[in-house]
Amino acid sequence: MKRLWDRIPALARGFGIVAVIALVVVVLSLEPVVATVGGLLQIAFFLAIAFFLFLLWRDRRGDLEAWSDWNRKVFYAAIVLAVVDIGLAVGFGFPAGVGAFAFLAVLAVCAYVVVRVWRLEHRY
Repeated sequence: MKRLWDRIPALARGFGIVAVIALVVVVLSLEPVVATVGGLLQIAFFLAIAFFLFLLWRDRRGDLEAWSDWNRKVFYAAIVLAVVDIGLAVGFGFPAGVGAFAFLAVLAVCAYVVVRVWRLEHRY
């Protein structure tokens, strides 16, 4: 409990900084700027994920080249479909209702295919 009590000043300082930023945004009517920055941050986050996946692929591509052609093509297709699915969700806004179910179903099927092909190729 003492450690939690010691963190209260830092928490209050953080809330104070957020409150000052919110006050500046409201007083100067910067809501469109905040919306624009939020959109740019979404795009930057998507690009960071894509870059991470590229680095992961670059480190492992020697292993993937040893796989059969069919499994390698199915593996890449599932990953590309998942990236397109996430890109559409980020670009057009996350869906609701049936669209959300379709979004999650596509991601689940892509994950299943990736894991299944990985396990097929790493069976000893």
